[in-house]
Amino acid sequence: MHLTRRLLTAAAVTAVLTTALSTAPQADAASAPCASTWRAVQKVAVRRPTWNEGPVATTRSPLVRYLRRGERVRSCIVAVGHNSWSQYHECGGGSLWRVVPGGQVPSGCLRRA
Repeated sequence: MHLTRRLLTAAAVTAVLTTALSTAPQADAASAPCASTWRAVQKVAVRRPTWNEGPVATTRSPLVRYLRRGERVRSCIVAVGHNSWSQYHECGGGSLWRVVPGGQVPSGCLRRA
C-alpha cells in the first residue's frame, strides 16, 4: 500500500515539474515590454484621475491633453470603472479606460493599429 502511494506521489511531482518547465518560455513572453499600439478614432481627451477618484479616470477628471484622430499610442493596461462617474458617453459609451502615456482614454475611442 505504501509503495503505491509513493509511486503516485512521484508521478504527481513529475507531472507538476513537467508542466512548470513547459510554461517557463511563456512566462518570459508575459514579462516582455508593452508593444500594443492603438489608434484614436476621433479627437479624444486624455484624462488623469485625481487623488480622491481612485485608479480610474472619470468624465470629471482633469484634462491632460487631446489625442488627435489617427494618433497612435501604446497601451497595455485597461482600467475598469465601477461607478456611474467613470462611465463615458463618447465613442459608444462604456466604463473601460485604456491607460496611455499621460493619463487614461475611453477604450471605445481607440482601435488596434
